[in-house]
Amino acid sequence: MKELKQEQISAFKRFIEEHNEFIIVGHKEPDGDCISSCIGISYILKFFNKNYKLINAGPFKRVEIKPYADLFSNEVGFMSQIDIQNTGLIMCDCSEFHRIGEFDTDLKEIDTFFIDHHKSAEALNLPNSIIDSSSPACALIVQLLYEALVGQVTNQVAEILYFGTMTDTGFFRFLSPSDANVLVTISRLLQAGADPRKTYDYITSGKAYSTRKLLGVLLNHAEQYANGKLVVTYETMEDTKRYGQEGRDSDLLYSSLLAVQDVQAVVFLRQETENTCTAGLRSKDSVDVSLIAQKFGGGGHKNASGLSTNGKLETLIPAIVKEFCKVL
Repeated sequence: MKELKQEQISAFKRFIEEHNEFIIVGHKEPDGDCISSCIGISYILKFFNKNYKLINAGPFKRVEIKPYADLFSNEVGFMSQIDIQNTGLIMCDCSEFHRIGEFDTDLKEIDTFFIDHHKSAEALNLPNSIIDSSSPACALIVQLLYEALVGQVTNQVAEILYFGTMTDTGFFRFLSPSDANVLVTISRLLQAGADPRKTYDYITSGKAYSTRKLLGVLLNHAEQYANGKLVVTYETMEDTKRYGQEGRDSDLLYSSLLAVQDVQAVVFLRQETENTCTAGLRSKDSVDVSLIAQKFGGGGHKNASGLSTNGKLETLIPAIVKEFCKVL
């Protein structure tokens, strides 16, 4: 993770000062990092006495983020040209407009600042952006911004940013020796009152019994490819109808399958509608799944990416396997 440059801090402060109203948005189907990053930015705007609106297209499927859903709206509301000129859009944990979903107002017309950490970020070279793909969580970038512009984090800020960081680092499982400065940065959240045990229990508890039944189905669907280096599993629309679509525990699915001997990558596809699928891709260090996700209109990190595309399981699985066979 890189330290913020003074010009990045100044650019974001200038962006805040140049607008009276703000919209804060993250990617659709948000996770903990997305939600906490957006809320963290709202705390910075509060410090500068700016008005803001948190929006997200949802759905808030994950159990751990449901309590925050009421803070977000899925509507922007009517905006006149004067409103658009006075408003700044801050996009967190995402830098592609197609990933935020559809709203009742075209957000592309609004002056935008991007804060992201995905390797596939499209706003990498734009002046109004802070994008660090070496940061394991967007919440860490927001923490650095808060400390630079506001000062030491409060307990309230520390708790929400720690929550976001833990979801994207897998409770530090995804860090490498080069991430020593990440632990130093996170330690300041602990000093401010963030509780590791409480946060872990909060994120991992409260799962519905049906998620465990669904996990068994997905494990049963799993097949190995590429001489055992790739595992692909899937969820049909019938599976979703039977077990529900709320509170899935895909993290446990990925970790279980990646623990299998010789496995280097895991793909989990879900048939969302008759003609659309979503997929999550996870891998160990040497395999860059973001490159494969991009081939199907998705993106993300080197070892954790996702995609949403038209198609059916029976055609997408062979196509994705073919791409993996080129690199495994």
